[in-house]
Amino acid sequence: MPELPEVETIRRQLEPVVRGRAIYRVTISDEKITAPASPAALRRQVRGRRIEALERRGKYLRFLLAGGDALVVHLRMTGTLTVAAGRPRGEERRHLRLLLELDDGTLIAFHDQRRFGRVLFLPAADAEEYWQRLGPEPLSRSFTAARLGEIARRRQKPVKPLLMEQGLIAGIGNIYADESLFLAGIHPLRSSASLDEEEIARLHRAIRDTLRKAIRLQGSSVDTYRDARGARGGYQDVFQVHRRQGEPCPRCGTAIEKIKVGGRGTYLWPRCQEE
Repeated sequence: MPELPEVETIRRQLEPVVRGRAIYRVTISDEKITAPASPAALRRQVRGRRIEALERRGKYLRFLLAGGDALVVHLRMTGTLTVAAGRPRGEERRHLRLLLELDDGTLIAFHDQRRFGRVLFLPAADAEEYWQRLGPEPLSRSFTAARLGEIARRRQKPVKPLLMEQGLIAGIGNIYADESLFLAGIHPLRSSASLDEEEIARLHRAIRDTLRKAIRLQGSSVDTYRDARGARGGYQDVFQVHRRQGEPCPRCGTAIEKIKVGGRGTYLWPRCQEE
């Protein structure tokens, strides 16, 4: 579930905590989290390395290590990355997959209920090729309305799946696709190639406004998401359409509908987002 705003919230909270610290110990409770690499290999590669920065790329967190290598974390659907108050015990260990101990005693815990999250070591030599598979960052200067139009018009596919395809645009998932399309007044099943310049401009603005607001509110806690301090986000309290099936539209009074688009539950106001 964690999308760009949730991952960026965690990055902003963790970066001052981990920057300049060395990784003292790595405890891996579930070997699946490092697959296909072995837990032992990951421990050897990162133990003792100094963290120079913590960055985000799409939905990924990358701990940049001295020398240019990186420890990369993908939370997937139910992963959380938090600063632990102490070594997890009892029930706290139930979904614990990995624990990073830094040289000042700080503990960073990766919990993941559904075990889809991954942690990998990325050598500097492989970084450029690895990140090329992701599309542009939607909050970057390079992601202009013209760039979005170019992406959209080259493909004959519904606009919502296009927004969620990480190789085209990095970081947008189910929640923020729904919210952005509502704000832009565009039906999620519209062909991306059919959008005119005005609609592209509206959608571009809606994506950026939605993501920025969600970051200010520290993400959306609709399932297991918690920020790096263990707190809930606030954006779920201001959802316009997502998970509001049956509620009336404040603009036109029609009820919010839920449909399937690309196999994902999708929420919209049918009168305000005509197909």
